[in-house]
Amino acid sequence: MERRHAPWTGPWILCLLPALAGGQPLSAGEAAYEEQMVTGVRGRAVELSCGHPARAPPAVVFWSFVAGGTGPPRAVAVGSGREVVLAPGTGALGRVMLRNGTLELRELRAGARGRFLCQGLFPEHGRLRVGYGAVLLRVLVPVSKPFIRPTAAAAAEGTPVALTCAVREGTEPLSFSWQHQQPRGGPPVSPVGLGGSGAELSLAPANRSHAGWYVCTARNEVNNRTSEPVYLDIVYGPDQPAISVEPFSPEQGSFSAGEREDVVLSCLAPSNPPSHYVWLHNGSQVHVGQTYVLAAVTRTQAGTYTCLAENTHLQTRTQATIVLTIYYPPAGSPSCSALATGDVQDVALRCRWLGGFPPARLRWVGPQEEEDEEEEQGVMGTSFSMATSIQPGSATRNGSVFSCLASHPALPQGAACGTTLWIPAGGPSCAAAATKGDEFVMLRCQWEGGTPPVTLRWWDDVGQALGDPAPSTAIVVLSTASSLGGQDYICVATHPLQATGTECRLRLGKPEHPWVSLSAAGCCIPAGAIPSCHRAEVPKLEVVRSEEVVLEGGEVQLACQQGGPGTNLGASMAWYNPKEQEVTEGLAKYHLERGEAWLNLTIHDAEWPGDSGTYRCAAANAVGTASLPVHLRVERYPAPPNVTISRLRYTRARTEVRLEWRTQGTGNLTGFVVQRRQTKRPPRRAAGPWETAAGDIEPHSRDRRLGGLDPAVVYAFRILAVNHRTAGHPSEVQTPAEPPFEAYPAVTGAAVVGMLVATAASLLAVRCIARHRDTLPWLHNLLFRTAGPGDQEPAGTPEDAETAMEDGAAPADPSAPGAAAAPPEPVSTAADASDDPPVNVTITATP
Repeated sequence: MERRHAPWTGPWILCLLPALAGGQPLSAGEAAYEEQMVTGVRGRAVELSCGHPARAPPAVVFWSFVAGGTGPPRAVAVGSGREVVLAPGTGALGRVMLRNGTLELRELRAGARGRFLCQGLFPEHGRLRVGYGAVLLRVLVPVSKPFIRPTAAAAAEGTPVALTCAVREGTEPLSFSWQHQQPRGGPPVSPVGLGGSGAELSLAPANRSHAGWYVCTARNEVNNRTSEPVYLDIVYGPDQPAISVEPFSPEQGSFSAGEREDVVLSCLAPSNPPSHYVWLHNGSQVHVGQTYVLAAVTRTQAGTYTCLAENTHLQTRTQATIVLTIYYPPAGSPSCSALATGDVQDVALRCRWLGGFPPARLRWVGPQEEEDEEEEQGVMGTSFSMATSIQPGSATRNGSVFSCLASHPALPQGAACGTTLWIPAGGPSCAAAATKGDEFVMLRCQWEGGTPPVTLRWWDDVGQALGDPAPSTAIVVLSTASSLGGQDYICVATHPLQATGTECRLRLGKPEHPWVSLSAAGCCIPAGAIPSCHRAEVPKLEVVRSEEVVLEGGEVQLACQQGGPGTNLGASMAWYNPKEQEVTEGLAKYHLERGEAWLNLTIHDAEWPGDSGTYRCAAANAVGTASLPVHLRVERYPAPPNVTISRLRYTRARTEVRLEWRTQGTGNLTGFVVQRRQTKRPPRRAAGPWETAAGDIEPHSRDRRLGGLDPAVVYAFRILAVNHRTAGHPSEVQTPAEPPFEAYPAVTGAAVVGMLVATAASLLAVRCIARHRDTLPWLHNLLFRTAGPGDQEPAGTPEDAETAMEDGAAPADPSAPGAAAAPPEPVSTAADASDDPPVNVTITATP
């Protein structure tokens, strides 16, 4: 029966080998020698046979072991039939078993690597033959689960990174393979060209494509194991931002959009971690985020837009800028007119539509032409804002229609105006009238209607022209200083569509008495007076500047005066505001200064944009009216810098807040405005409107205490910088933070005061005890008494000593003869232990 870990009896069995041989001598020449190599795996089982497996098992076998293959052998096991004896310490090799001469090592350990020697007696042909065997055992260790050690879990793009695949154990040679998977998934692939077949994977330099999950597999001749995935993060960016605009309307070097359209600006700058985006409009921050939506964009939002992308991890920034152009059409609609030109032989067709950006494109279209047939005959050229076309009068029929077509990028449907060329019915009518107290005679010729208007001109009876041609109405003023009786005056009317002119005649009557009666005029002039012709015209106006610019809140003066030769005939002057309302005296906004031939308008406290627009200076006399526009542009002050709230906190009573802020960027400012409103409390109640909490803050201030708050209401605050009347972009909205806990100083102060009071009380108590030592002797002795060498208490009880004193026994004298025979009294061990001389301490209490 097999025995394990029994007392070692191997040498005794060896002594029995001759007896087992039956007394037959064993010849050394008949011994068999065999040597083999066996490979085992740690943790598994391996069998070591002594001799060839096909032979009969040995009758007696002895196994020994040489660790590492060198050194003295160490016994392992001895067996004879079913009797098996294992040597002590075989557990270092594994679980050892011996069956039929074969040594089986289960749960093989790495310490079993070395040379196993066996000696056995093999029965052969009725005799015993000695056999020797040597087995060289290789113990292979399976590779353990590998793990990855990167030089950095997150690395900046462009820096070298290495990943090392390490195993704790495993028999060499080892081989390694790598797999890489993208961060967003996908099949694992082998990193090509990166040395992915060794224990170290080198990424030099690392780029963003190297980010993702990495696993490594370690192999040896026993097994292979795969590591847990490790994520490598590559930090990069931001790259140069790309700005996209919707709707997409690119121009050369910019983008365009129509006024009142919704414009969406998007910015993309690849970065890891994702970029932080800030939008700037003309250098001022207007939005934080990747997408900036301009709802119902206006012309004031045109300009440069900069997208600033920031990588907060690397503290790197990039930016891109675009120019956004806002298209807006001119105000109103195009206006068409027709004037006679070319000595009243041709018609000048004029189309006018000023303003807008870009200027409107205008073109004239003749009769019976389609709008889209630009190349057909009769289509005039295209121009901007103003278009003029000359149409020959002889080639134009009465009643011809001409259209002016206007197109603009902000108007998908475009606009149009038209005019019809026609000759008025009838003919001119002539009349005469006296003016200015009969000092002048005014001849008036009139023929209303027609497009263009009929051109009228006065002639005298000798063919001399009187005055200049005028449309529809021609007026000539004659002085009564000369005789006018019996003279003929002719008014000639011409029209481009009429081949020949039409005229009317006027004759002034002859005098029959010293006063000449003018039948046509109905007035009297002295006989013998010499008439003279004066030129009477519509007043001509002049302005100092046709365009004025003033900052908001300022004052500006618009000057207008009459000019040019001729008789004004008592012209009256007036100013009209952009709403076509006459400016009169007594208005606080305006101030009028009037002279004989001039009129100045002063505008106080100009407002933007209410006072901007076109002002008109008008003058009128008996001949007609004239006006001259002056455009006034009220501009706002530049935008002040942006403001951010740095601290907002309640006071302890929650009726006041302490607000601190700081400015960002450059720009002028004249003060700050703090606004507040109630937040959504209670639920289902909308936030209240913004109201001004403080509006008189100096420009150098950066903090403010605001009171008058309801402790039961939650408020939201924001602050704006102001440059005169121009308010900056509001700061972020914040609610006040709770006040800090302020009990620590009170607690500390109370503790200090308590300690001082306790110290003072203790000192007073000590002083009182010192002064009243007779009244409180035990407290005095407790605090001030110091034990001397004579005060040592004997080992016996003090009660016995007191009893002896009361009985009359005197204390023993150590110098007496009998004292030597008496045993010494025990004394305290403390006195014996100290060899120092006694010290006398005197305490004096001073009252």
